[in-house]
Amino acid sequence: MMTELLSDRLNRPLRDLRISVTDRCNFRCTYCMPKEVYGDEYAFLPKSELLSLKEMTRLATIFVQMGVKKIRLTGGEPLLRNDLPEFVNMLRKIEGLEDIALTTNGLLLKKYGKSLYEVGLRRLNISLDALSKETFSNMNGRGIDPKLILENIDYAKNLGFSVKVNMVVQKGVNEQEIMPMSAYFKEKEITLRFIEFMDVGEDNNWSFQQVVTKKDILSKLLRHYQLTPVKANYYGEVADRYRYDNSHVEIGFITSVSESFCSSCTRARLSSDGKMYTCLFASNGYDLKELLRGNVTNEELANAIWQIWNTRNDRYSDERTELTAKSRKKIGMSYIGG
Repeated sequence: MMTELLSDRLNRPLRDLRISVTDRCNFRCTYCMPKEVYGDEYAFLPKSELLSLKEMTRLATIFVQMGVKKIRLTGGEPLLRNDLPEFVNMLRKIEGLEDIALTTNGLLLKKYGKSLYEVGLRRLNISLDALSKETFSNMNGRGIDPKLILENIDYAKNLGFSVKVNMVVQKGVNEQEIMPMSAYFKEKEITLRFIEFMDVGEDNNWSFQQVVTKKDILSKLLRHYQLTPVKANYYGEVADRYRYDNSHVEIGFITSVSESFCSSCTRARLSSDGKMYTCLFASNGYDLKELLRGNVTNEELANAIWQIWNTRNDRYSDERTELTAKSRKKIGMSYIGG
Protein backbone atom coordinates (compact mmCIF):
# COMPACT_ATOMS: atom_id res chain seq x y z
CA MET A 1 0.00 0.00 0.00
CA MET A 2 1.53 3.31 -1.11
CA THR A 3 0.97 6.18 1.31
CA GLU A 4 3.76 8.70 0.83
CA LEU A 5 2.37 10.06 -2.44
CA LEU A 6 -1.31 10.04 -1.47
CA SER A 7 -2.88 13.25 -2.72
CA ASP A 8 -6.00 14.28 -4.60
CA ARG A 9 -6.32 15.70 -8.11
CA LEU A 10 -5.42 19.17 -6.80
CA ASN A 11 -2.33 17.85 -4.98
CA ARG A 12 -3.90 18.18 -1.52
CA PRO A 13 -2.65 15.56 0.95
CA LEU A 14 -4.87 13.66 3.38
CA ARG A 15 -3.95 14.90 6.87
CA ASP A 16 -7.15 15.41 8.88
CA LEU A 17 -10.09 13.12 9.64
CA ARG A 18 -13.34 14.30 11.20
CA ILE A 19 -15.41 11.50 12.69
CA SER A 20 -19.09 12.09 13.40
CA VAL A 21 -19.91 9.70 16.24
CA THR A 22 -23.67 10.41 16.23
CA ASP A 23 -26.25 12.23 14.13
CA ARG A 24 -28.26 13.21 17.23
CA CYS A 25 -28.05 16.52 19.07
CA ASN A 26 -29.63 18.04 22.18
CA PHE A 27 -29.72 21.51 20.53
CA ARG A 28 -31.81 22.62 17.58
CA CYS A 29 -29.63 25.44 16.26
CA THR A 30 -31.33 27.39 13.51
CA TYR A 31 -28.32 27.18 11.17
CA CYS A 32 -27.79 23.44 11.61
CA MET A 33 -30.79 21.45 12.92
CA PRO A 34 -33.82 23.77 12.92
CA LYS A 35 -36.58 22.34 15.12
CA GLU A 36 -39.11 22.84 12.34
CA VAL A 37 -37.28 20.08 10.44
CA TYR A 38 -35.75 18.02 13.26
CA GLY A 39 -38.85 17.72 15.44
CA ASP A 40 -39.67 15.21 18.16
CA GLU A 41 -40.74 12.64 15.57
CA TYR A 42 -37.62 12.97 13.40
CA ALA A 43 -36.15 9.56 12.54
CA PHE A 44 -32.47 9.51 13.47
CA LEU A 45 -30.23 6.59 12.60
CA PRO A 46 -30.97 3.37 14.51
CA LYS A 47 -28.14 2.11 16.71
CA SER A 48 -27.53 -0.86 14.42
CA GLU A 49 -26.59 1.53 11.61
CA LEU A 50 -23.97 3.38 13.66
CA LEU A 51 -20.37 2.28 13.52
CA SER A 52 -19.15 0.51 16.63
CA LEU A 53 -16.10 1.75 18.52
CA LYS A 54 -14.12 -1.16 17.09
CA GLU A 55 -15.20 -0.30 13.53
CA MET A 56 -14.39 3.40 13.92
CA THR A 57 -11.01 2.59 15.44
CA ARG A 58 -10.19 0.18 12.63
CA LEU A 59 -10.96 2.82 10.02
CA ALA A 60 -9.11 5.52 11.97
CA THR A 61 -6.02 3.31 12.14
CA ILE A 62 -6.05 2.85 8.37
CA PHE A 63 -6.53 6.58 7.80
CA VAL A 64 -3.54 7.31 10.04
CA GLN A 65 -1.43 4.78 8.13
CA MET A 66 -2.36 6.71 4.97
CA GLY A 67 -1.21 10.07 6.30
CA VAL A 68 -3.81 11.42 8.75
CA LYS A 69 -2.18 13.20 11.70
CA LYS A 70 -5.21 14.74 13.40
CA ILE A 71 -8.65 13.42 14.28
CA ARG A 72 -11.56 15.59 15.37
CA LEU A 73 -14.63 14.03 16.96
CA THR A 74 -17.91 15.68 15.97
CA GLY A 75 -21.62 15.00 15.64
CA GLY A 76 -24.45 15.90 16.00
CA GLU A 77 -23.43 16.34 19.61
CA PRO A 78 -20.67 13.80 20.34
CA LEU A 79 -21.20 13.89 24.11
CA LEU A 80 -24.56 12.18 23.57
CA ARG A 81 -22.53 9.04 22.87
CA ASN A 82 -21.78 7.81 26.38
CA ASP A 83 -18.97 5.49 25.24
CA LEU A 84 -16.95 8.44 23.92
CA PRO A 85 -14.22 8.23 26.63
CA GLU A 86 -13.63 4.60 25.69
CA PHE A 87 -13.32 5.60 22.03
CA VAL A 88 -10.79 8.34 22.83
CA ASN A 89 -8.77 5.81 24.80
CA MET A 90 -8.76 3.47 21.79
CA LEU A 91 -7.72 6.26 19.42
CA ARG A 92 -4.82 7.31 21.63
CA LYS A 93 -3.23 3.92 21.08
CA ILE A 94 -2.98 4.40 17.30
CA GLU A 95 0.68 4.77 16.36
CA GLY A 96 1.35 7.92 14.35
CA LEU A 97 -1.76 9.84 15.42
CA GLU A 98 -0.57 13.19 16.74
CA ASP A 99 -3.72 14.96 17.87
CA ILE A 100 -7.30 14.26 18.96
CA ALA A 101 -9.81 17.07 19.49
CA LEU A 102 -13.53 17.32 20.21
CA THR A 103 -16.16 19.77 18.97
CA THR A 104 -19.12 20.09 21.34
CA ASN A 105 -21.92 22.44 22.35
CA GLY A 106 -20.59 22.03 25.88
CA LEU A 107 -23.86 21.24 27.64
CA LEU A 108 -22.72 17.83 28.95
CA LEU A 109 -19.11 18.68 29.79
CA LYS A 110 -19.62 18.42 33.55
CA LYS A 111 -20.90 14.88 33.01
CA TYR A 112 -18.14 13.62 30.72
CA GLY A 113 -15.30 16.15 30.85
CA LYS A 114 -13.31 14.53 33.65
CA SER A 115 -13.43 11.03 32.16
CA LEU A 116 -12.41 12.40 28.75
CA TYR A 117 -9.48 14.25 30.29
CA GLU A 118 -8.41 11.16 32.20
CA VAL A 119 -8.14 9.12 28.98
CA GLY A 120 -5.99 11.77 27.34
CA LEU A 121 -8.23 14.20 25.45
CA ARG A 122 -6.78 17.70 25.75
CA ARG A 123 -8.42 19.96 23.14
CA LEU A 124 -12.01 21.20 22.96
CA ASN A 125 -13.84 23.46 20.53
CA ILE A 126 -17.03 24.65 22.20
CA SER A 127 -19.82 26.26 20.23
CA LEU A 128 -21.42 29.41 21.68
CA ASP A 129 -23.12 32.02 19.52
CA ALA A 130 -24.12 34.72 22.04
CA LEU A 131 -23.85 35.91 25.63
CA SER A 132 -27.36 37.33 25.52
CA LYS A 133 -29.83 34.87 27.02
CA GLU A 134 -32.57 35.85 24.58
CA THR A 135 -30.37 35.63 21.50
CA PHE A 136 -28.69 32.37 22.43
CA SER A 137 -31.95 30.74 23.57
CA ASN A 138 -33.53 31.55 20.22
CA MET A 139 -30.54 30.33 18.25
CA ASN A 140 -30.13 27.01 20.04
CA GLY A 141 -33.83 26.23 19.68
CA ARG A 142 -34.07 24.73 23.17
CA GLY A 143 -34.18 27.85 25.36
CA ILE A 144 -30.79 26.96 26.88
CA ASP A 145 -29.17 29.75 28.89
CA PRO A 146 -25.62 30.68 27.83
CA LYS A 147 -24.65 30.74 31.52
CA LEU A 148 -24.74 26.93 31.49
CA ILE A 149 -22.25 26.80 28.64
CA LEU A 150 -20.03 29.48 30.20
CA GLU A 151 -19.94 27.51 33.46
CA ASN A 152 -18.95 24.38 31.58
CA ILE A 153 -16.24 26.27 29.68
CA ASP A 154 -14.77 27.35 33.02
CA TYR A 155 -15.07 23.78 34.29
CA ALA A 156 -13.21 22.42 31.25
CA LYS A 157 -10.44 25.01 31.57
CA ASN A 158 -10.02 24.18 35.25
CA LEU A 159 -9.67 20.51 34.38
CA GLY A 160 -6.75 21.46 32.10
CA PHE A 161 -8.34 21.40 28.66
CA SER A 162 -7.17 23.77 25.92
CA VAL A 163 -10.42 25.47 24.90
CA LYS A 164 -11.45 27.43 21.82
CA VAL A 165 -14.92 28.91 21.37
CA ASN A 166 -16.68 28.89 17.99
CA MET A 167 -19.30 31.55 17.15
CA VAL A 168 -21.38 31.35 13.98
CA VAL A 169 -22.28 34.93 13.02
CA GLN A 170 -25.49 35.72 11.13
CA LYS A 171 -26.60 39.12 9.95
CA GLY A 172 -29.69 40.33 11.78
CA VAL A 173 -29.44 37.47 14.28
CA ASN A 174 -26.38 37.78 16.51
CA GLU A 175 -23.94 40.23 14.94
CA GLN A 176 -24.55 42.54 17.93
CA GLU A 177 -22.79 39.87 20.03
CA ILE A 178 -19.44 40.23 18.28
CA MET A 179 -18.03 42.83 20.66
CA PRO A 180 -19.42 41.36 23.93
CA MET A 181 -18.11 37.92 22.97
CA SER A 182 -14.67 39.23 22.01
CA ALA A 183 -14.36 41.22 25.26
CA TYR A 184 -15.51 38.31 27.43
CA PHE A 185 -13.19 35.71 25.97
CA LYS A 186 -10.23 38.07 25.75
CA GLU A 187 -10.61 38.60 29.49
CA LYS A 188 -10.87 34.81 29.97
CA GLU A 189 -7.77 34.28 27.77
CA ILE A 190 -9.69 31.92 25.50
CA THR A 191 -9.44 31.94 21.70
CA LEU A 192 -12.69 32.99 20.05
CA ARG A 193 -13.24 32.02 16.42
CA PHE A 194 -15.83 33.73 14.24
CA ILE A 195 -17.40 31.41 11.66
CA GLU A 196 -19.07 32.81 8.58
CA PHE A 197 -22.62 31.50 8.15
CA MET A 198 -22.37 28.68 5.59
CA ASP A 199 -24.81 26.90 3.30
CA VAL A 200 -24.28 23.47 4.82
CA GLY A 201 -27.21 21.15 4.23
CA GLU A 202 -30.57 22.21 2.86
CA ASP A 203 -32.47 23.31 5.97
CA ASN A 204 -31.11 26.71 7.06
CA ASN A 205 -32.44 28.96 4.26
CA TRP A 206 -28.94 30.30 3.59
CA SER A 207 -28.24 33.35 1.43
CA PHE A 208 -25.27 35.67 0.89
CA GLN A 209 -27.31 38.47 2.48
CA GLN A 210 -27.14 36.69 5.85
CA VAL A 211 -23.36 36.38 5.86
CA VAL A 212 -21.27 38.61 8.11
CA THR A 213 -17.82 38.37 6.56
CA LYS A 214 -14.41 38.40 8.16
CA LYS A 215 -13.92 41.89 6.72
CA ASP A 216 -17.09 43.10 8.44
CA ILE A 217 -16.16 41.55 11.79
CA LEU A 218 -12.54 42.67 11.66
CA SER A 219 -13.66 46.23 10.94
CA LYS A 220 -15.73 46.22 14.14
CA LEU A 221 -12.90 44.77 16.21
CA LEU A 222 -10.28 47.21 14.93
CA ARG A 223 -12.28 50.13 16.29
CA HIS A 224 -11.57 48.81 19.78
CA TYR A 225 -8.46 46.64 19.56
CA GLN A 226 -5.08 46.52 17.89
CA LEU A 227 -4.66 43.16 16.21
CA THR A 228 -1.64 41.54 14.59
CA PRO A 229 -1.95 38.72 12.02
CA VAL A 230 -0.46 35.38 13.07
CA LYS A 231 1.21 33.00 10.63
CA ALA A 232 -0.42 29.63 10.06
CA ASN A 233 0.91 26.80 12.22
CA TYR A 234 0.67 24.23 9.45
CA TYR A 235 -0.44 23.65 5.87
CA GLY A 236 -4.20 23.44 5.68
CA GLU A 237 -4.95 25.34 8.89
CA VAL A 238 -8.56 26.48 8.65
CA ALA A 239 -8.62 29.54 10.91
CA ASP A 240 -7.18 32.89 9.83
CA ARG A 241 -5.63 33.98 13.13
CA TYR A 242 -4.87 37.32 14.84
CA ARG A 243 -3.40 38.22 18.21
CA TYR A 244 -4.45 41.09 20.43
CA ASP A 245 -1.47 43.44 20.80
CA ASN A 246 0.28 43.23 24.18
CA SER A 247 -1.42 39.90 24.79
CA HIS A 248 -0.97 36.21 23.99
CA VAL A 249 -4.72 35.85 23.37
CA GLU A 250 -5.85 35.13 19.81
CA ILE A 251 -9.01 35.40 17.74
CA GLY A 252 -9.67 33.52 14.54
CA PHE A 253 -11.86 33.66 11.45
CA ILE A 254 -13.22 30.71 9.49
CA THR A 255 -13.94 32.26 6.12
CA SER A 256 -15.49 29.55 3.99
CA VAL A 257 -17.69 32.09 2.19
CA SER A 258 -15.62 35.25 1.71
CA GLU A 259 -12.08 33.80 1.54
CA SER A 260 -12.23 30.18 0.48
CA PHE A 261 -9.54 27.77 1.67
CA CYS A 262 -10.38 24.92 -0.69
CA SER A 263 -6.90 24.96 -2.22
CA SER A 264 -5.34 23.70 1.02
CA CYS A 265 -8.14 21.50 2.36
CA THR A 266 -6.71 18.27 3.77
CA ARG A 267 -9.85 17.00 5.52
CA ALA A 268 -11.86 13.84 5.05
CA ARG A 269 -15.09 13.21 6.94
CA LEU A 270 -16.54 9.96 8.25
CA SER A 271 -20.25 9.91 9.12
CA SER A 272 -21.58 7.97 12.09
CA ASP A 273 -22.96 5.30 9.74
CA GLY A 274 -19.65 4.82 7.97
CA LYS A 275 -19.79 6.98 4.85
CA MET A 276 -16.67 8.86 3.78
CA TYR A 277 -17.13 12.41 2.50
CA THR A 278 -14.43 14.44 0.79
CA CYS A 279 -16.04 17.86 1.35
CA LEU A 280 -18.28 19.52 3.94
CA PHE A 281 -20.58 20.51 1.06
CA ALA A 282 -20.68 17.06 -0.54
CA SER A 283 -23.81 15.64 -2.11
CA ASN A 284 -22.82 11.99 -1.75
CA GLY A 285 -20.60 9.82 0.40
CA TYR A 286 -18.76 6.55 -0.11
CA ASP A 287 -20.00 3.61 1.95
CA LEU A 288 -17.12 2.17 3.96
CA LYS A 289 -19.42 0.40 6.43
CA GLU A 290 -20.54 -2.01 3.73
CA LEU A 291 -16.90 -2.95 3.21
CA LEU A 292 -16.23 -3.12 6.96
CA ARG A 293 -19.11 -5.50 7.52
CA GLY A 294 -18.30 -7.48 4.39
CA ASN A 295 -15.19 -9.03 5.92
CA VAL A 296 -12.73 -7.25 3.65
CA THR A 297 -9.07 -6.96 4.60
CA ASN A 298 -7.41 -3.78 5.84
CA GLU A 299 -5.55 -3.60 2.57
CA GLU A 300 -8.82 -3.65 0.65
CA LEU A 301 -10.21 -0.89 2.89
CA ALA A 302 -7.07 1.15 2.37
CA ASN A 303 -7.26 0.71 -1.38
CA ALA A 304 -10.87 1.93 -1.36
CA ILE A 305 -9.91 5.03 0.64
CA TRP A 306 -6.96 5.57 -1.70
CA GLN A 307 -9.21 5.55 -4.76
CA ILE A 308 -11.68 7.96 -3.16
CA TRP A 309 -9.04 10.49 -2.15
CA ASN A 310 -6.94 10.08 -5.29
CA THR A 311 -9.90 11.11 -7.47
CA ARG A 312 -11.07 13.94 -5.18
CA ASN A 313 -11.47 17.34 -6.87
CA ASP A 314 -13.91 19.16 -4.54
CA ARG A 315 -13.65 22.94 -4.38
CA TYR A 316 -17.21 23.97 -3.62
CA SER A 317 -16.45 27.20 -1.74
CA ASP A 318 -14.35 28.42 -4.68
CA GLU A 319 -17.30 27.88 -6.99
CA ARG A 320 -20.24 28.84 -4.74
CA THR A 321 -22.93 31.09 -6.17
CA GLU A 322 -26.41 31.98 -4.92
CA LEU A 323 -27.75 29.49 -7.49
CA THR A 324 -25.51 26.57 -6.51
CA ALA A 325 -26.23 27.21 -2.83
CA LYS A 326 -29.94 26.77 -3.48
CA SER A 327 -29.94 24.11 -6.19
CA ARG A 328 -27.19 21.70 -5.17
CA LYS A 329 -28.16 18.85 -2.86
CA LYS A 330 -25.97 18.93 0.27
CA ILE A 331 -25.70 16.68 3.28
CA GLY A 332 -26.77 18.15 6.65
CA MET A 333 -24.05 19.32 9.04
CA SER A 334 -25.51 17.32 11.93
CA TYR A 335 -25.00 14.16 9.87
CA ILE A 336 -21.64 14.81 8.25
CA GLY A 337 -20.01 16.63 11.15
CA GLY A 338 -18.98 20.31 11.07
